[in-house]
Amino acid sequence: MKEYGFNTTLLHGSEDKNPFGATQVPIYQSSAFRHETAEELEKIFANKTMGYSYTRINNPTIESFERRMTKLEGGIGSVACSSGMAALHNALMNILRSGDHIVAAAGLYGGTVELLEELKAYGIRTTYVRENSPEAFEEAILTETRAVFAETIGNPKLDVTDIRGVAEVAHKNGIPFLIDNTVATPYLVNPLKLGADVVIHSSSKYINGSSDAISGILVCGGRFKWDKEKYPGMAPFLKYGPFAYLAKLRNGLFRSTGSCLAPQNAFLNNLGLETLGLRMRCHCSNAMELAEFLNGLGHGITVSYPGLKEHPYHRIAAEQFHGGFGAIITLRTGSKERAFKILNELKIPWMVSNIGDTKTLVIHPSSTIAAHLTEEEKNLSGVYDDMIRISVGIENIEDLKNDFKRVIEGEE
Repeated sequence: MKEYGFNTTLLHGSEDKNPFGATQVPIYQSSAFRHETAEELEKIFANKTMGYSYTRINNPTIESFERRMTKLEGGIGSVACSSGMAALHNALMNILRSGDHIVAAAGLYGGTVELLEELKAYGIRTTYVRENSPEAFEEAILTETRAVFAETIGNPKLDVTDIRGVAEVAHKNGIPFLIDNTVATPYLVNPLKLGADVVIHSSSKYINGSSDAISGILVCGGRFKWDKEKYPGMAPFLKYGPFAYLAKLRNGLFRSTGSCLAPQNAFLNNLGLETLGLRMRCHCSNAMELAEFLNGLGHGITVSYPGLKEHPYHRIAAEQFHGGFGAIITLRTGSKERAFKILNELKIPWMVSNIGDTKTLVIHPSSTIAAHLTEEEKNLSGVYDDMIRISVGIENIEDLKNDFKRVIEGEE
């Protein structure tokens, strides 16, 4: 198929054949699928022919979403899941076993840190690097390390991973590099093209865009060479070549744990994807302008945003990303009380524990999404008691600037 630009691909890059000339892929709201012969169904269960049997395993609407995300990220295949956390759990546990070790960036979303802590019960440990740099990842790798994991842009630490550098470190040690691209999205960067092996999204965020569907997805690059001694669970699937990782996941953990996406949510994600480029352009533009405005406002407010030249990760962000620096800003206000006062007095932003909505969302991370972390884990994740996280929406920027100015200047 001809290669198109980003927005054209979102609208016309799908290979879906919609019945009756429908302009959208239908919602195949069916838990199971009928077949004319026993022989046909036998072949489907034996993986000898393509087809549908049960939505816990696959479904035409869900596959449409998977194909679109595979194309956008430049992978060979995707697995859509019921949530971003389900996608991350599947991505990691597809290759890990008791005794294995993960090296992860420190600035991770609080829920991700909680998941990694839960894995301790299964004999899987995680070491968090204090500085998000290839050198720090290399120092933390142990003999038993079996996965390297990071976020493209840490949430809410806003550290930016050197994708190519960390991928080279991981591959030099024979380890796959998995990365969460939720905050950056394919609009800003394709991690697989920079060396990552598996990309994960909480597609409830920017992919969907309207906070109306919980979902997650993982996209496989298919280039990692699996060592059956280090990854014995992969041995039976190596015959599938670049599809080994996906074959193992679909024939095992994904199917057995029932973490499938609902067809209705896949349909909503397909609708959201059509405007991803337009939304991200506005998100990033608004975030840049708002960050610069708040940075010059004074009044004891400290602004963090990768687009600001003084941000410690500005250089690598400028090198890796095209089209902007993301839509997340954090503010240090000086105290929890002041942070709450600002949050309570803002009129336009909604206080919502999500990101990636068309509307601007604000939250106090320390008491919400990071509430169950220890103080040490909060510090590693860049979460402080006086911090506000802003997920910048697509409102008129002057309205947002005036709202923040009114609150910050008016409190004195």
